[in-house]
Amino acid sequence: QVQLVESGGGLVQAGASLRLSCAASGRTFSMKAMGWFRQAPGKEREFVAAITWSGNNTYYGDSVKGRFAMSRDDAKNTVYLQMNNLKPEDTAVYLCSAAPFLYRPSSDYVFLPQDFDSWGQGTQVTVSS
Repeated sequence: QVQLVESGGGLVQAGASLRLSCAASGRTFSMKAMGWFRQAPGKEREFVAAITWSGNNTYYGDSVKGRFAMSRDDAKNTVYLQMNNLKPEDTAVYLCSAAPFLYRPSSDYVFLPQDFDSWGQGTQVTVSS
């Protein structure tokens, strides 16, 4: 497993942008698939984005497609989540996660928390209207 530390959250107005970072420890980072989830109070953890170990493939939840972009920099052991045109419904704690690989049984599969085995503590994102 790897240790994950998120940063970059904050309070912004609707329409603004934020970039979240997730710094990972461990020499196996470049071999890990990475993901972002979010959790709002009283709601289940929701898939946001994932990226393969190679960085060649990214996947997004329907609610963020076209607005969010995930990337990775293996030289820095860091993944990023660029969030544009933020909406009040994006308000949540955003959590970084890691997995040995991404398995998609179908093209419309939505990743679940149990698909990942390492988690950060999260960073709060609050979007005001």
